[in-house]
Amino acid sequence: MIYKLNKQFTTEVERTQRVLECAEMFGLGLDDKTFVVLNNLEIDIRNGDVVYITGQSGSGKSTILHELRKQMKDQGLKVCDFSDIKLQPDKPIVDQVYPTEKSLNKTLELFSRVGLSDANLFLRKPAELSDGQRYRFMLAKLIESNADVWMADEFLALLDRTTAKVIAYNIQKVARKQGVVLIVATTHKDMVDDLNPSLYIEKRYQDKIKVERDEDSTVR
Repeated sequence: MIYKLNKQFTTEVERTQRVLECAEMFGLGLDDKTFVVLNNLEIDIRNGDVVYITGQSGSGKSTILHELRKQMKDQGLKVCDFSDIKLQPDKPIVDQVYPTEKSLNKTLELFSRVGLSDANLFLRKPAELSDGQRYRFMLAKLIESNADVWMADEFLALLDRTTAKVIAYNIQKVARKQGVVLIVATTHKDMVDDLNPSLYIEKRYQDKIKVERDEDSTVR
């Protein structure tokens, strides 16, 4: 499916007394300005794709995610966005992943894939976890969602880089085996080998962008 993305912003400066003084002091213009972030960008996303969006902070990575999410939902796809995951604060995390399964094996296997391997953590509530542990638990919820598309902004940013690379490798394997589209955005470029993306997008400032497809990208 080819998605066409267009996005621009118009900035307006409120002309307060201090703004006028500052503009005069530094020779700044106060005309309204239009910034083009995405200009007829076409992205071909296929079933089972792993999409790696990277670039400097503020370059527009989140805008790409937002526009893709909107179009995919309009298309009728079920999209699970990491930022929308809701946790039950009063339940142990072991009761929040595949709670209807008679056996614990599926839950424990998923915890292992996201780096939750300490059995003591399984009995804790989300608020009792560290930020990194809670992030990994939310990744488990993302995988559990049974969605067509998994999305995550600032992907694995809270984790140390060694752990992030291991989890990135595990998640791309799960996504590909399930035929799910995985779309992540991050300033980090150190997970390319681990995610093995089929589509690599490097967003630069304004409407500058690089899109590369790897036809040989497969489950490893």
